[in-house]
Amino acid sequence: MSDIVALTGAELGASTAPGIRLTGIGPLDRAGPEDLSFFDSPRYATQLPETRAGCVVVARKHVALVPKGLPHLVAANASVVFAAVGRRLFPAALVPAAVSAGVGVSPRAEVDPTAQIEEDVTIEAFAVVGRGVKIGRGTIVSHGAVIAAGCMIGRDCRIGAQVVVSNALLGNRVILHPGVKIGQDGFGYVPGRAGLDKVVQIGRVIIQDDVEIGANATIDRGAIRDTVIGEGTKIDNQVQIGHNVAVGRHSVIVAQVGISGSTTVGDGVMIGGQTGVNGHVTIGDGAQLAALSGVAGDVPKGARWGGIPARPVREWLREVRFLTDLAKKGRSPRNERDD
Repeated sequence: MSDIVALTGAELGASTAPGIRLTGIGPLDRAGPEDLSFFDSPRYATQLPETRAGCVVVARKHVALVPKGLPHLVAANASVVFAAVGRRLFPAALVPAAVSAGVGVSPRAEVDPTAQIEEDVTIEAFAVVGRGVKIGRGTIVSHGAVIAAGCMIGRDCRIGAQVVVSNALLGNRVILHPGVKIGQDGFGYVPGRAGLDKVVQIGRVIIQDDVEIGANATIDRGAIRDTVIGEGTKIDNQVQIGHNVAVGRHSVIVAQVGISGSTTVGDGVMIGGQTGVNGHVTIGDGAQLAALSGVAGDVPKGARWGGIPARPVREWLREVRFLTDLAKKGRSPRNERDD
């Protein structure tokens, strides 16, 4: 317990012994005597008296809900402490697991003789590394991944199984979960005499340090300039990012978001799941977009928008409440005006 206090800055709760031994983590309803759990929402208050957890991290504002005798830690943000302990206990779970136990280049991998591979790189069976590829020290290229000609991958990266990387430059500590596709052609066509003529795609994808991209996400190469993902940005599963998009640093893009071509996303932006973003728009630094939003135009810096079309959250919620009230009354806006 004292190690957790030193690691996170959390405080020992009333009558909580500093020598409690914890070896795992778990939710309140499943944690055991050697597990750490956390509590940060009153909706789970009924689980506190029943939990078998060895210790519970509690948000400071909810300390009064902790039953007497339950060992606990107190923190401003219980989730942050819980996550820090999880990282310390299970560091291997932070990156995609290697398919095999082997190290080095598997004899069943296909590596072009012109590829430049630094020391301590693992390339698993059935992976393909193309002409002129450069891969940095400590990187793992998993089973069946394809690194196309000319790509560069930095150090300590994790390239998951069945990933395809083409026309791309990756920084250090980049994580690509299984099935990610980087650098394929963007969707670009113009009307021609015989139908739709394809617009040539000759740009790259630049992924900076410490970016993590979830399973089956796709990021298109640029058309005539590069698609860029800024350092520290985290992208969830099944996200689609179109050609020429520029995403800033430390942004969060949640599952099934689609961002159309030539859009600029600033630093520290948060985009909720299943949001669609129109092409050629700018989302300012620190903006937040609610899930299921439809973004048709520029979003100001620091704004909180939601809805379809997306607009300021207060305005959107006010409209939703108004329509809900009308529906409950069984009346239409036309009838309201007639009255």
